[in-house]
Amino acid sequence: MAFERLPPGWPSSRRLAAFVAGMAVLWVVVGSPLSTLDHALLTFHMVQHLLLMTVAAPLILWSGSGDTIRNSMPIELARRVAYGVPGSVFCWIAGTGVVVVWHVPAAHQLGRCSPSWHAIEQASFFAGGLLFWWPVMGSGGSSDPSTRGFVPLYLFLATLPCDALSAFLAFCGRVVYPSHHSASVPFSLSPLQDQECAGALMWFWVTIAYLVPAIVVTVRMLSPSAAPAIDPGRASL
Repeated sequence: MAFERLPPGWPSSRRLAAFVAGMAVLWVVVGSPLSTLDHALLTFHMVQHLLLMTVAAPLILWSGSGDTIRNSMPIELARRVAYGVPGSVFCWIAGTGVVVVWHVPAAHQLGRCSPSWHAIEQASFFAGGLLFWWPVMGSGGSSDPSTRGFVPLYLFLATLPCDALSAFLAFCGRVVYPSHHSASVPFSLSPLQDQECAGALMWFWVTIAYLVPAIVVTVRMLSPSAAPAIDPGRASL
């Protein structure tokens, strides 16, 4: 759509830098001390999810790796995410659905108590992030003009389920996830305070990550340079 992957003409060092940065973020999530703190603090668990979906995934796509990822997909999935409004709807549902499903208490508990399910949870957030940003970044090789105007709405609508979830975590007044009742929470936070911090962080982070690009795209669409050129012959009629 409106944000393109780095074009082939750019210095390869910039494409490489985007890829290395994306991989570094992945390491921070799964290989750094942050990967152990997520079991003690829901806030750090939330940081992991946000890094995977809103930092690592778009960086990997921006580096130009989207074509490689698409070519490795099953044919049917590649067709679903390729072009057009239906593909964008599929990617939107995949990206927001991952967030909602894994914050259902039963699913959260499953990912917390089982190393295998925890790995699946992390992988699904990254995959969901790739799919979500796919229409926005134009990673199929070129953006689809038929859906370019939907980018601001696409991003704005994605904030709504996240806002609802973050508000619930911050203001419900009870610990939502049973495993945090008995958790030894560092930094002198109670489980409820930890949950409230996680909800506030999600609201702030998602607002920046989704609405700022939506505003940038809108400004670009409304700028005079984005307007189609007028044929002088027609203008004189």
